[in-house]
Amino acid sequence: MIIYNVTVNVEESIHLDWLNWMKTIHIPEVMATGMFVKHRMLKLISKQEDELGETYAIQYYAESLDNYFDYQNNFAPALKQKTLELYGEKVLAFRTLMEEV
Repeated sequence: MIIYNVTVNVEESIHLDWLNWMKTIHIPEVMATGMFVKHRMLKLISKQEDELGETYAIQYYAESLDNYFDYQNNFAPALKQKTLELYGEKVLAFRTLMEEV
């Protein structure tokens, strides 16, 4: 199983709006691509001393690297653009790819 992890820091001023959008629009759109079989959304409890806002990890589970690359090539650019248009730099994300062992 391949896990595509997106760690996101969200400014407090848009936090609740972003969280609702993620749960009702964005995650369902990602899952509708058919490239992932399940997902989890986790909120980080521990924070660095100078960290602001709220931080989440959204994990999408793909059955193969081919599914992940298909997502990256055919769906991710448009979905990332939507996020940028809605929230700009108030949402900062970094992505990691992991394999379940």
